[in-house]
Amino acid sequence: MKTITLDKVAALLSEHDNIKILTHTYPDGDCLGSGYALAFMLRKLGKKVNVAVDGNLPSKFGYLIEHYEEQDFTPEYIVSVDVAAPSLLGESVMQGVEKIDLCIDHHGTNSIEADYKYVDSGAAAAAEIVWQLLIPLGVEIDSDIATGIYTGISTDTGCFVYTNTTPRTHHIAASVMPFCDWNRINYINFVLKTRAKMKLEREILDTIEYYSDGKIAIIYTTLKMCEKLGTGDDEMEGLASIPREIEGVKMGITMREKEGGVFKISVRTNDGIDAAAFCKRFDGGGHPAAAGCSIEGDLQTVKAKLVAAAEETLG
Repeated sequence: MKTITLDKVAALLSEHDNIKILTHTYPDGDCLGSGYALAFMLRKLGKKVNVAVDGNLPSKFGYLIEHYEEQDFTPEYIVSVDVAAPSLLGESVMQGVEKIDLCIDHHGTNSIEADYKYVDSGAAAAAEIVWQLLIPLGVEIDSDIATGIYTGISTDTGCFVYTNTTPRTHHIAASVMPFCDWNRINYINFVLKTRAKMKLEREILDTIEYYSDGKIAIIYTTLKMCEKLGTGDDEMEGLASIPREIEGVKMGITMREKEGGVFKISVRTNDGIDAAAFCKRFDGGGHPAAAGCSIEGDLQTVKAKLVAAAEETLG
C-alpha cells in the first residue's frame, strides 16, 4: 500500500477506465454525494464509471441521480470513497471485487487495504477531496458535480455547525453554490421530515438513558419500533445528533437495531472526547467528534458494553 498525493490520485484516475466506485453500508450524504460527484467528473473525461450502493439508495437522495444511469461494463479499477473500514463494505458492493485499487477518504482512522491510499483527515467531508480533483483532472464543474459536492459537505458538517467545519469548507461550498440548487438540498436534508419520522423522534425521546451523572446519554431504535411506526432508512438521518444536544452530555450514543442481531452504533461527542478512538475499540472508526461501529448482540447486552466503555473513556 502506498500513501500518495492528490496529484497522483488524479493521475491514477486519468490512467484507468471501467471504474467502480464503492460506497459504505447505510450510505450518508457525503458518501453518496462524493461518490456520484466523482462518477460524473470521470464520465466527463469519457470514462465508464458506476457507483455501487449497498441495498437501495435512500429515497431522499434521489436528486443526486436525476441524470445518472448505470453503464454496462466489467469493472477494471476499484475505488472506495468515504469508506473508513473494511467492515463498512457490504456484500453486494463487494461482489466481484478482489481488491481495492485506490482509497479516497477523510477519516483519520481509515483501515482500508488498497494499492494506493489518499486520506485527508483535515477535510470536513470526502466531498472536499473530490472538489480538489477538479483542477488536476481538468474537469469543469456542472450542476450534477456541484450537487454531489454540496450535499457531501453540508451533510457531514451538519449544515456547517459541526467542529469539523473549516474556512476551506466554507470556501468550497461557496464555490459550488452557483451551480446547484443548494436551497433545495438544505431543505431536503435539514428541514423536511415525514410524519413517520416525527413519530419516531417522539418515541426515541422516551428511550433516553443517562449515565455518569448525565455526561453520557444513550438512545435507541429497535426493529419492532420501526415496524410499528412504518419507518425506514430515510427516517434515521439526523437522529444521532439528538443525545449530544442535551445540556451536560459529553458522549451521545445512538443504537440502531439491524437485521441479523446487529446494532449500528453512532457516537457524537463534545468537549474534545475522541469518538473515533472510542469506536475503534469495536472495530469502527470515524472522526474525533463523530464516529460509528457495529456490535452484535441484543439490546441490553450491547448497551451494557457501550456504557462500560463510555464510562471508562470518561474516567
